[in-house]
Amino acid sequence: MLDLDFGTYPFVTSSNPSIGGVCAGIGLAPAKFQCIIGVVKAYTTRVGSGPYPTEVFGDLADDLRAEGYEYGTTTGRPRRIGWLDIVALNYANQINGFTHINLTKLDVLSKLPEIKIGVGYKVDGTLLPSVPASLDVLEAAEVEYITLPGELCSA
Repeated sequence: MLDLDFGTYPFVTSSNPSIGGVCAGIGLAPAKFQCIIGVVKAYTTRVGSGPYPTEVFGDLADDLRAEGYEYGTTTGRPRRIGWLDIVALNYANQINGFTHINLTKLDVLSKLPEIKIGVGYKVDGTLLPSVPASLDVLEAAEVEYITLPGELCSA
């Protein structure tokens, strides 16, 4: 959601962290790639402003931030924390065409009794088919979650 062209503009980075940006950056045609690996945290993070439907607040956010060392590398600024957002992940897959997913930081969630995964967005009771183009609609979205036992994240 931080891609300059496909993200939640103006709350984006100055680059294109998609496969298209990779192709342009290294000068290889997309057909040269045999696989496209989406690297995804088991929870989500964000720095700065912008809509963030699955954001977690309070002690839980503070605990996850500390456990996952979720602070800006240069500034030390705390990252915002949220549950895994399958709607946003599907959107990222539509843009990038993942052939594989590398799910990281499951261990950060291993001490929780339960974890949530955002599986849908609703606005005014209507299930949205994807990430909405409007920031106002995204901001108003209510997230549908599934809840799983935290022990699934243990080794």
